Amino acid sequence: MKKVALVTGAGQGIGFAIAKRLYKDGFDVAMVDYNENSVRAAAKELGEHGIAIKADVSKRNEIFSAVDKVIEVYGDLSVIVNNAGVAPTTPIESITPEQFEKVYSVNAGGVLWGTQAASEAFQKLNHGGKIINACSQAGVVGNPNLMLYSSSKFAVRGMTQIAARDLADYGITVNAYAPGIVKTPMMMDIAHQVGVNAGKDDEWGMQTFSKDIALKRLSEPEDVSAVVSFLASDDANYITGQTIIVDGGMQFQ
Repeated sequence: MKKVALVTGAGQGIGFAIAKRLYKDGFDVAMVDYNENSVRAAAKELGEHGIAIKADVSKRNEIFSAVDKVIEVYGDLSVIVNNAGVAPTTPIESITPEQFEKVYSVNAGGVLWGTQAASEAFQKLNHGGKIINACSQAGVVGNPNLMLYSSSKFAVRGMTQIAARDLADYGITVNAYAPGIVKTPMMMDIAHQVGVNAGKDDEWGMQTFSKDIALKRLSEPEDVSAVVSFLASDDANYITGQTIIVDGGMQFQ
C-alpha cells in the first residue's frame, strides 16, 4: 500500500515536526492548517512529497474536502494525524460560551470529523488504515487553569478508545499521543497567560508545568513526532485504543 499521510495543524510546532518526520519515513504528506500562509511555507520544505491544504478542522465539510483532495492528488490515504488544537488558559470563572464552543469544536470536533472522514476513505479504498489523535498529558491528569483544554483532551482519549473498538473490524487502528510540555509557540503562550494571571513572569508560568518532569528538560517537537512515526509504522499494527504519554516522566500510568 502506498504511504500517504494527512496531518492537521501542520503549519507549525508539533504538527510541522510530525509532517517532516513522516516525510523522512517515506510518506507523501498532506499538510492541513487553517493558516494558509504558514502551511504553504511549511509544505515547501517537503518539496514534491508535500502539499498544503487550507482547512478549519472544526468544520466537518472542510475536513472531508481535505481528505478528498489528498486522495485526488496521491491516489490513496493510509494515515491521518488529527493534530490541530487550541489551548487557551481558562480559569473556571472566566470561561465564556464562545470559548467553550471554540475549544471543543477544534480539539474534540476536529478529531471526530477527522476520524469520520478517514474511516469513510479507508473503506472506500478497500483497505485499513491508521488514525492517530493528539491528546495531552493534560488529557490524562487534569491540569490547573486549563478547564477547557484539559477536559477536551480527556474527550479525545475517550474518542480514541471508542473508535478503536468500532473500527477494528475494518482493519483500522486508532491511537493517541499525549505530549507534555513541548517548546512550541502554543505552549509559550499558555505559560505567558498563566504567568499573567498569577502576576508572575513567563518563566514562572513555564515552571508551573515543567517542574515535575523526571527527565528535567522540556520536550522538543521531535520527541513527539518520533512516537507518531512509530504509531504510523507497521511496527504498531497490533496496537489500538492506546494513548502513549510522551512527557519526559510527568505522569506515570
